[in-house]
Amino acid sequence: MANPVPSAFCVVLAVVVVVYAQRHSQQESHIQYERVGADVTMKCGTMDWDSAVTWTANGTDIDESHLNGSYLILKNVDLTQSGQYSCYEGSSWHLKYQTYLRVGVPPKEPVLMCRSNNYPKGFYCSWHLPTPTYIPNSFNISVIHGTREMVCEKDVFPKNRCHIRYLQLFSTVKYKVTLTVTNALGKSSTTLTFDEFAIVKPDPPESVVAKPVPNNPRRLEVSWQNPSSWPDPESFPLKFFLRYRPLILDQWQHVELSDGTSHTITDAYAGKEYIIQVAAKDNDIGTWSDWSVAVHATPWTEEPKHLTTEAQITETTSTSTSSFMPPPTTKICDKGAVVGSGAVAVCWTAGLVLAAYGILFI
Repeated sequence: MANPVPSAFCVVLAVVVVVYAQRHSQQESHIQYERVGADVTMKCGTMDWDSAVTWTANGTDIDESHLNGSYLILKNVDLTQSGQYSCYEGSSWHLKYQTYLRVGVPPKEPVLMCRSNNYPKGFYCSWHLPTPTYIPNSFNISVIHGTREMVCEKDVFPKNRCHIRYLQLFSTVKYKVTLTVTNALGKSSTTLTFDEFAIVKPDPPESVVAKPVPNNPRRLEVSWQNPSSWPDPESFPLKFFLRYRPLILDQWQHVELSDGTSHTITDAYAGKEYIIQVAAKDNDIGTWSDWSVAVHATPWTEEPKHLTTEAQITETTSTSTSSFMPPPTTKICDKGAVVGSGAVAVCWTAGLVLAAYGILFI
């Protein structure tokens, strides 16, 4: 026979665990939302007003100047005061109340946009708030075509977008899309009404390539592909808009092309780097796509030729030679060193001979 004591103990233990878990989850799930700038009053659970209590915010004691009896008073709260607030009984520190304060603002009118980038399959709508609310928001979107409500399948990513499939093409009945955003402090909404054709806008062309044309210093060859999201370019052909400019200038040049996915630029500046982009649009309806990713290219330039002939330098030297040699310096006889008139005569005779010798060679 089984012992009833362990069984009873297990039952009591299970009840205690369940009760504790319920109370703990209730405490954690209690969230209080307040607007920025509001005055907030918190009661300490079931405690009387004159009971001795201690309040904490995120584990830090709150000064008694913020208390009115056992009530916690927060004036003109701001975003920094969001957090967990706890109230404890007297000196026993038994937890009597706990809440998570979330300070935020009501939502402003959301920004809503609808676009068909895969016509004629359908369209998508995306939205966002112009300013943050700092607290959780929920969005609800409704799409009505005439009197019929359509399903908007929400994307996993991004979360603020949903897709609608066309049930009827070339319809003249307008679509009405209403988006409502709600949070704990308020709600706001906006509505769009549009024709089927007005929201057609392809994605930008893809795989744009620009390259020089050999032996053509003023040409660039540009090619691209239809956006992969455009499902049927044969039945719904696209036209394209090409823009290009040299990096040294700010002004764009434009070319509109009704068919084909390539174009040759013929008026490029030789040797200048160009920036090139392409946009796409359905031939008959909708608006132009955004510009493609920019590509860069420089027209062909002739490579400089290397000279292989050696420069020959002829050195011509014309020398004029002269047999004239300047006469040696003749020293006038020192009268003091020559004695007698005969010596003076010899001295002057030698000087005249040397002078005559020099004149003959001039």
